[in-house]
Amino acid sequence: MTQPVYLDHAATTPVRDEVMAAMAPFFGPRFGNPSSVHRWGREARVALDDARERLAACLGAHADEVCFTSGGTEGDNFAVLGVFRALRAQGRDAAITTPAEHKAVLAAVHQVAHEGGEERLVRVTPDGLVDTAHFSALLDGRVAVASVMWVNNEVGVMQDVPALAAQTKAVGAMFHTDAVQAFGKVDIDTRRLPVDLLTLSGHKFGAPKGTGALYIRRDTPLAPMLHGGSQDRGRRPGTENVAFAVGLAAAAELTLAEHGAEQARLMALREALERGLRERIPGVVIHGAGAPRAPHITNVSIPGATSESLLMALDLRGIACSAGSACQSGSMSASHVLSAMGVAPQIANAALRLSLGCLSTEADIQYTLDVMTTLATKARTGGTASAFATVEF
Repeated sequence: MTQPVYLDHAATTPVRDEVMAAMAPFFGPRFGNPSSVHRWGREARVALDDARERLAACLGAHADEVCFTSGGTEGDNFAVLGVFRALRAQGRDAAITTPAEHKAVLAAVHQVAHEGGEERLVRVTPDGLVDTAHFSALLDGRVAVASVMWVNNEVGVMQDVPALAAQTKAVGAMFHTDAVQAFGKVDIDTRRLPVDLLTLSGHKFGAPKGTGALYIRRDTPLAPMLHGGSQDRGRRPGTENVAFAVGLAAAAELTLAEHGAEQARLMALREALERGLRERIPGVVIHGAGAPRAPHITNVSIPGATSESLLMALDLRGIACSAGSACQSGSMSASHVLSAMGVAPQIANAALRLSLGCLSTEADIQYTLDVMTTLATKARTGGTASAFATVEF
């Protein structure tokens, strides 16, 4: 083996050097509280406002439509529960989502039901796409919010968010999309996109963990999750993290500047990986292959193996990947995303998510193919996780 291979960019990405450099002054001499009126505070306020304007420009939004958050989970909960709590007095007490969503959205919709509202789950097809007829059937005047992930974090399937948002708006409901895996992979321009709320998480594109934002279209009804101060127009009270806001804006700008070339590069790597798997491993299953997908995620099952044994063996050979969402670490149960797609348990229990990004190279793909081919052969001849540890390469 040469260098370790990191194929888990959908879980997190390294913080970019440029981002760390942009943040550094706000951990040192520019440490002021942006709510203070003295020069340290004014300096911090200018930096915070500038970061908000720069991030808004990346989304085609107004600065006052950007609310900084701690990441995807907070943004998803804020969007779903904030709209529900703001609109339930008007008789809009239902929330729609899919069973293939990130757990942050699913848990928020479960909370809607816990608070007396109605949870509505729309079916997905075997390729992971929203069943549009079922979606339409669930939309009515009781719906407060519909939330559909733009790019699925486990299988990479891309939903037709503009069409789903337009359907939702037609019945007077709000539409939210978790764009955590979509930013930098698809074109996002809120001037043309009929979404009301959109979630970002910075550690998926080169900013630190704990950074994120929620786009909130002007005049969107939204009850705050926290109470106490007037920061961010009362939507998210508490002293703002200026360093992280600056870092998020810097990472977003860098990501968009590289968007075209990087996505073409990742697509070529993913196609090479999937082509090699199909050629070398008979019966390999690539989930969502019949649907539009983002270029950085492939989810594959090797019948005859198990996710747990494959992950252990790959890690021993220096290859990092996952069996699904990193938020499910420690759990080896079948992916709820694959279950929602109707994947048989024995196939779902053999699934791996390989996600590409800034660290990925052609050499990584070739090495991974060599290792996975050997492991697949071993699995089909009765190999166990412990046996995989002794496989020679």
